[in-house]
Amino acid sequence: MLIVIPEVFTKDQVREIRALLDDSQWIDGNQTSGAQAALAKQNKQIAIESQIREQLGNEILSALGTNPLFLSAALPHKILPPLFNRYDVGDGFGIHVDNAIRPVIGTKERIRTDLSMTIFFSEPEEYDGGELIIETQFGPQSVKLEAGSGILYPSTSLHKVTEVTRGSRISSFFWMQSMIRDEGERTILFDLDQSIQRLTMELGAKSPQIIALTATYHNLIRKWAEV
Repeated sequence: MLIVIPEVFTKDQVREIRALLDDSQWIDGNQTSGAQAALAKQNKQIAIESQIREQLGNEILSALGTNPLFLSAALPHKILPPLFNRYDVGDGFGIHVDNAIRPVIGTKERIRTDLSMTIFFSEPEEYDGGELIIETQFGPQSVKLEAGSGILYPSTSLHKVTEVTRGSRISSFFWMQSMIRDEGERTILFDLDQSIQRLTMELGAKSPQIIALTATYHNLIRKWAEV
């Protein structure tokens, strides 16, 4: 399941974030790569220990924490601190799969990566190439979103970033462990929640049908969740 999360940040917020990112120091992107990814990856990142990375990462987590679509789709249990990367001309990231287990920055804790997310901070017209290509059961899906919007997708997916041929592609990327490990169960819960929200607008929150469906939704979470 690929879910576009539009307008995580407004255009004014994007401009403020970009000003900080453009003035930041960028290092070799393989700081966070696994063995397989390091063979395919050519880009730059802001250092994990950077105060700017921490500040902007917290802004992302705060924005997502109040985003109904994200919360419905991800049902997040733990989210790794967001990182930031930059692809300049000639940079790209060949086909790969994300590591199944990731350490939490600054702790001894590790999480299972169920979902990956990319939030774009370059407008599509600022660069050529740089598409995020995600392999799905329906074939490869190409993603290149407006600045401030993000894409949520299963970490089990093979994916790549095509070579940038003009400009620079700047984004944030991170992983999360969902309360619902199974992708199929997450999809069922997402579809049910979205249906409940649509029907609530038509029937009202006090409708017996809405109350019954909401009970079913929560009982399914109770059955499937790992917390």
